[in-house]
Amino acid sequence: MSRGGPPNVLTVAGSDSGGGAGVQADLKTMLALGVHGMSVITAVTAQNSLGVQGAWELPVEAVRAQYRSVVDDIGVQAVKTGMLSSAPLVEAVAELLAGTDAPVVVDPVGVSKHGDPLLADSALDSVRKRLLPVATVATPNLDEVAQLTGVSVEDEADLRRAAAAVLEYGPRWALVKGGHLAGDAVDLLTDGSEEHWLRAPRHDNRHTHGTGCTLASAVAAGLGKGLTVPEAVREAKEYVTGAVAAGFALGGGIGPVDHGWRFR
Repeated sequence: MSRGGPPNVLTVAGSDSGGGAGVQADLKTMLALGVHGMSVITAVTAQNSLGVQGAWELPVEAVRAQYRSVVDDIGVQAVKTGMLSSAPLVEAVAELLAGTDAPVVVDPVGVSKHGDPLLADSALDSVRKRLLPVATVATPNLDEVAQLTGVSVEDEADLRRAAAAVLEYGPRWALVKGGHLAGDAVDLLTDGSEEHWLRAPRHDNRHTHGTGCTLASAVAAGLGKGLTVPEAVREAKEYVTGAVAAGFALGGGIGPVDHGWRFR
């Protein structure tokens, strides 16, 4: 357990060799927000600014062993999940989370920023029935909402309907990210009774690789520090907005958000 050090926050996600998203983004975010980041790697990707050139899923027993190793010895104050590409992996992780007494942020990663599929169609049902019910907060973007619920969001008014559809699968809170809509970057956080609308100016910067992973990790960091869900989400949104504004070019394609923007 933590002995007077920072809170321990665990990411269960895929590795992004380019360092902009996935486990690498999660750990940088956790460091920036003052928690001790730990990782369970679910898949290894060959990935750069141009896209994903290959992905290799780890065996379920390797994922389970990493998780038990960390949780049983060190303990966790919050967990965040990212890329879980197959049904067996989703189900194994859901089972591990159900037995862990800590808030869980589920980022139901479906496709990469470049449009590469990161979740098998056969795994969608497992995400709906097994993973979302154990989530304290689910953080889908609009593509993931459509993939999971069939609700397509055309404007701000649809965000409420989208969030309601996500909540039906059982997470305590839904954070529906409207970043792909025109106008301000607006997100809706709701538990079905209270609503929080989070707005930020849209930055004209195409270097946004890793935005979703970064937001979910920032929320987990806040929960690990003992913040309420609305407080954690508000702080995460502020951090991500700054990271997107400072996103930089890398390689020949889409660069990452800047996880260290507050240090520069």
